[in-house]
Parts: sequence; C-alpha cells; structure tokens
Amino acid sequence: MRKAGFIALVLLCGLTVQAQLKGVKHVILIGMDGLGAYAIQKADNPNMKQLMAEGSWTLKARSVLPSSSAVNWASMLMGAGSELHGFTEWGSKTPEVESRELDLYGLFPSIFTLLRQQKPKAEVGVIYSWGGIGYLFPKKAVNKDQGCPNDTATTEASINYIKEKKPDFLFIHFDQPDGVGHNIGHNIPEYYEQVHKNDVLLGQILQAIKDAGMWENSVIMLSADHGGINKGHGGKTMVEMQIPWLIRGKGIKKGHEVQESVVTYDTAATIAWIFGLKMPQVWTGRPVKDAFEK
Repeated sequence: MRKAGFIALVLLCGLTVQAQLKGVKHVILIGMDGLGAYAIQKADNPNMKQLMAEGSWTLKARSVLPSSSAVNWASMLMGAGSELHGFTEWGSKTPEVESRELDLYGLFPSIFTLLRQQKPKAEVGVIYSWGGIGYLFPKKAVNKDQGCPNDTATTEASINYIKEKKPDFLFIHFDQPDGVGHNIGHNIPEYYEQVHKNDVLLGQILQAIKDAGMWENSVIMLSADHGGINKGHGGKTMVEMQIPWLIRGKGIKKGHEVQESVVTYDTAATIAWIFGLKMPQVWTGRPVKDAFEK
C-alpha cells in the first residue's frame, strides 16, 4: 500500500493520529489518597520535591466535586467528571448516574480502554491499596490487577512488577495519607509523618524504575484525589479540592511550575497524549502541554 493511502486509512479508521512523545516507552502514575496540595511544601518529602525539581508541577490542580475518593480516582483514569462517567460518591462501586458512554467492557472509557484498543500488546497494570480502586477500571483490559493490604505491600508488588515486566503503563495507588487524615486529622504532625513515610515508599519505586533500566525513557506522574480538613473531605474549600500534580521524565520541562488550569481528569488526557492515543469525544480532559518541552 502506498504511504499516502496508508495514512488516509489510519485517519479514516480513527486509529492513533498523534505522534507518541519521542523516546517515551513507559508511564508510571502514582496516586496518593488524601495528599492535599498544601502538604507538599510542608512535609519532609525529598523524593516528591526532587520530582518537582526535575520536572513540571502545579499545586493548584483541582479535584472534581465532591472532593472524595472514588469519584476523583474515576475522573483521573476516565478523562471526564462525574456528570459523564457517573461515579458520584466516595465509595462508588457502580455509577449512580448513567454513564454517558460505555466501552466494550461496559464501563465509561478509561485510559486502560484506550491502551488496550490502540496498543493491544501493551503491558498494563494496576496495583492498589484501597479495594475501591478495583471497581474503577476494566479488569479485562489490564495484564496486572493486584489489590494489596497496605502501602508497603503495594510498593513491594509494584517493584517486582516493574523489574519483571517493565510495564508500558502502571497505575500505583497508595491508601495513605488518607487513613491518617480520617482517623487522626489532616494538617497535623501525624499527617505529615505519614506523608514522609509515603515519600520513602515513593523513593523505593523510583529506584526500581532506575534498576529496571527504564529511567531514561519513562514519564513519572504523581497526583492525588483530594485534600482534607480536620478528619473529613468532600467539601468545597481549596484545602480539600487542590491537589498536587507532578510530572517528570523524557520530554518534560525541568523545574517548571505549570501555569495552565489543571483538573484531575486532565491526567488521563495527558497520558493518552504521551502515548499518541486517539481520545474519545466524550472525554473533557485536555493534555497539560505546558509541562512539555517544545
């Protein structure tokens, strides 16, 4: 087939039409439950701060409403807000509102759906500490689906998977510091001590990426679902809604504070853009292009 004809066929069939970010083979998304943006500058977290120094970041990214867990993890992975994907509560297991569109797995289209359809040979995994994550992605679309009892176990499982399989895309979910926030409180010494512990685990994952020989061709992202006040969340204050959004790696600006508006559903769109995936019309997320070198 002539080259021009092939290109026309690709466009006609709706396959990948954007170029993959040159040199990137892996994206690792790390989500820390209840990590408010306010905590980043206050905590003893050298690994998080190193990601900021080596990459791009904003501490003004926003959750969708309500600022609680399932609705926001769904939005992060599904590229749209609750009014479209239908997950509306902190512990949603199925959409309370009818999803505007369903994929071949019977869920609202997610980054996992796009990867499996457009890059069918991709190695894709989800490793998580909170069982609620297991309802927010199509299990048949991933190679690795592992729920863990705590963040330490999640870290160990992630390290093993990274070294063994070198995944194209891996979503790692930590249940902390949300547990401390609920049981003891946010913005207090115990909360920041937990953020420090999370940072230590983050460092172990970063080292595993290096040990696996993936460091130079990976993009690493760190974000959260919400912040919190006292022992709760779900409210409409900036303390509850503002989340960190950090990205470093191949093709990412260094030491750059993103000035663009970022909402959590832009995470899925950014990952799709990195991989050169065609995004569904129903997604409202946009890739955060200000984070990338020209």
